[in-house]
Amino acid sequence: MIEKVGHSEFSVNEKGFYGQFGGAFIPEMLYPNVKELEDNYLRILNSEKFQTEFRGLLKDYVGRPSPLYFAKRLSEKYGAQIYLKREDLNHTGAHKVNNTIGQILLAKELGKTRIIAETGAGQHGVATATVCALMNMECVVYMGAVDIVRQEPNVKRMLMLGAKVVPAESGSKTLKDATNEAIRDWINNPVDTHYIIGSVVGPHPYPDLVARLQSVISEEIKWQLQEKIGRDYPDVVVACVGGGSNAAGAFYHFLDNKKVQLVAVEAAGLGVNTDKTAATTARGTEGVIHASRTILMQTEDGQIVEPHSISAGLDYPGIGPIHAHLFKSERGTFVSATDDESVEAGFELCRLEGIIPALESAHALAYLKKAKFKKDDVVVVNLSGRGDKDLATYIKYFDQEKK
Repeated sequence: MIEKVGHSEFSVNEKGFYGQFGGAFIPEMLYPNVKELEDNYLRILNSEKFQTEFRGLLKDYVGRPSPLYFAKRLSEKYGAQIYLKREDLNHTGAHKVNNTIGQILLAKELGKTRIIAETGAGQHGVATATVCALMNMECVVYMGAVDIVRQEPNVKRMLMLGAKVVPAESGSKTLKDATNEAIRDWINNPVDTHYIIGSVVGPHPYPDLVARLQSVISEEIKWQLQEKIGRDYPDVVVACVGGGSNAAGAFYHFLDNKKVQLVAVEAAGLGVNTDKTAATTARGTEGVIHASRTILMQTEDGQIVEPHSISAGLDYPGIGPIHAHLFKSERGTFVSATDDESVEAGFELCRLEGIIPALESAHALAYLKKAKFKKDDVVVVNLSGRGDKDLATYIKYFDQEKK
């Protein structure tokens, strides 16, 4: 059962807010789409029919549960008990498929026949194209023109799976602009189309919907830790945050357990104090982006400041409202890692544990070098995706390193 976290101060309220963040600031033309989803998502998600099919596909198609791996050499280096939640081993190579499986089942139940999505790193696009092929549905994925170039392997995967990939040519030509294009499509196709948003962003109920579907991550961490160490919670959970779906899933079942430190690692890009960064909590202010009130990088007159990150999946100027609330309430610890720090952390995992992480996940790993742990601290790093898609970027750094 995908349950709400009690009556937690960190759960979404009936108006769609986490504290002062969230809501649905939508144009009138989108109101019927969003209202239909809001009126039906909890009923469908908690139905026996949905749960049976969702859990069955996660097990037999996605390959869950994903392992919780004790990283022995990483633990020795950083003086803690470090576990990696291996979302990179899921079918399609990331956590994104947990959400797309759930949302396409929801779309079918609502009678939709066409799916649209936005993608940055391409992992959500691949996961959406995958479930559309599985369910025989039309699929259109919007992707920034810049991201199409730097994430070419994922673009080819989407095309192989039968999706149409539409480049976003406006603005920075990255994730924000792809999201804008997807929203425009949804406005123009309100009846037959479901928009599978890939992160805990957008109008209510999307942040709550995506968090619930990704909560399988922390659900598994609990029983896996119980098996391994005799208690069902870690001391620290670390996850990268762009919009923040993998972090929301990894944090979900620990939100009310104050013994667990929740660490969210944003993309500092070339540095928090440069104009090439995506460190939202360090540089952002409160405002509205993509129909949700949150924290985002903007000018004094409300114009979006273009973000920068070496990782396409973290190249977003805001964070999901649940994370804005965790930051504002100080329940979450928000830090950042630069491009260089993250690439170095990615190489370190390769060489110490034989695992090539996605550049997004490498940001979370970069936190280990900055943290001060005790020897007995149990630390879970959510390894949100694998690095196949980022090999060209890694190799470029590797070649520079050899010079």
